[in-house]
Amino acid sequence: MRLAVAQPPCVPLDVAENARAHADAVRAARARVVVFPELSLTGYEWDGPAVPVDDSRLAPLVRACAEEGTLALAGAPVAGDHIGVLAVTGDGVRVAYRKMWLGGTEAQRFRPGDTPSVLDVDGWRIGLAVCKDTGVAAHAQRTAALGIDVYAAGVLEMACDAAVPDERARRIATTHGVWVAMASFAGSTGGGYTEAAGRSAIWTPRGDVAARVGTASGEVTATTIH
Repeated sequence: MRLAVAQPPCVPLDVAENARAHADAVRAARARVVVFPELSLTGYEWDGPAVPVDDSRLAPLVRACAEEGTLALAGAPVAGDHIGVLAVTGDGVRVAYRKMWLGGTEAQRFRPGDTPSVLDVDGWRIGLAVCKDTGVAAHAQRTAALGIDVYAAGVLEMACDAAVPDERARRIATTHGVWVAMASFAGSTGGGYTEAAGRSAIWTPRGDVAARVGTASGEVTATTIH
């Protein structure tokens, strides 16, 4: 299966423009699954409303997924005041996961999700995570216990903390014997993230990097997992 990670440019709270950037990334990736960063459709902006699954602004992304046969895993605030992962296909949009472990002061706006989530894609089982989830061993354990082949996460880190996702990804990959895909926000966004880390990557079950991009927004990379 072709798996990709993308770090598209993001205009704060402009879901329509960001959905178009996501659609461009889907077309560039030419992959079955494309993973996007935490809150990728809005940016790390807490004053924006939840993005409903029937939001017409997501139409360009739905069309791109239909054209490419892609499942896009995009980040957005979702109903119930959660940091969510939207599963977008040519058939539409649904909330696939709600972040379980909130970071920093996120609890001032958001509520934690209460259950791990796994998607079945052509027989591949993909466990979902968002940022701080990846640093909590219990999250990977609970998700892996459901039977997964891939651990897919959207993350946001400062450039000075770029090593953090790498360390977490290697640990998860080697501990649970799974592929790990981490899409990391690039550029700048709210919450004081003036320079996000980027460097989205995919790791093999042995903990080796199979594909990686740089620090610039707009980059995407893919690899065939087996």
